[in-house]
Amino acid sequence: MNLIQGKVWRFGNDVDTDLIIPARYLNTSDPQELATHCMEDADPTFSDKVQPSDIIVAGKNFGCGSSREHAPIAIKAAGVTCVIAASFARIFYRNSINIGLPILESPQASQAISEGDQVEIDLSSGQIKDLTTGKVFQAEKFPPFMQELIAAGGLIEYVKKQVGTDV
Repeated sequence: MNLIQGKVWRFGNDVDTDLIIPARYLNTSDPQELATHCMEDADPTFSDKVQPSDIIVAGKNFGCGSSREHAPIAIKAAGVTCVIAASFARIFYRNSINIGLPILESPQASQAISEGDQVEIDLSSGQIKDLTTGKVFQAEKFPPFMQELIAAGGLIEYVKKQVGTDV
């Protein structure tokens, strides 16, 4: 899963975890239920419109607020395959990698890519190509270990494969 391609959904700066998945839905940990409420306070129709392989592009400080793992789980379960932002809250960044949701920091891509654009991302190199405009951006690529975590589907799946168990 080194190459990702999808349609862009745009959000602004300081998108906090309560905007990603409102606290009123935290009484469940079912990923599919969380997906139905993903981004609903920012765009009530988001979960109806988002398609598997779509990409979120946002401004600075994406995922700020509380440290709930529900936020990246909701995004991933909604079908989003990558989030590109100018910057991420650190705990959101780690939670995303731990569940196998690739996220890339690129202030240039964050500013230049528009909603509806088709984007191709090479996770092995960190290259982001806006197929709509032809512009190419560079994000810092993931170190090999983090690439393995993402490819495995997250930390738990990675550990299961390492120890050879289906626990």
